[in-house]
Amino acid sequence: MKILKKNLAGEVTWQYDGVVLSRENNSITIEAFFNRDDLPFQDIVLKRNDRFVETFYSDKWYNIFEIYDRDDGRLKGWYCNITKPAVIEDGSVSYVDLALDLWVSVDGKQTVLDEDELKELGLGDELNKKIYAGLHELQALFVKRRHRL
Repeated sequence: MKILKKNLAGEVTWQYDGVVLSRENNSITIEAFFNRDDLPFQDIVLKRNDRFVETFYSDKWYNIFEIYDRDDGRLKGWYCNITKPAVIEDGSVSYVDLALDLWVSVDGKQTVLDEDELKELGLGDELNKKIYAGLHELQALFVKRRHRL
């Protein structure tokens, strides 16, 4: 499966391959491996070949990447992109990245990222409402998940 990250103009800005783990009516979960050099990020280090379990939704304004360490398999946290709903087709998943992101640490701490980048895009009120609604839905999902543990 080819995963295509696009900008607002619909141009592909990053692409990589993954393996489908499951498919539902409005979502797909894919396994992929981090294909960049080791990179310090928040309270972790993203390492080349860390395992990503990525869920894309055709009816939600975000995706969720569950990240596992390449060396010991431990969960590192969740990286969530605020996006337009994904387009899921035979052989590919594409999404338009809307700059805003949410990092959720294993301990449940949530950090909103790239609000400055979002402001620079100047997207307008309607789109910003959808973006922040997606962010708030994600934040609530992780609060609920935390209380179940």
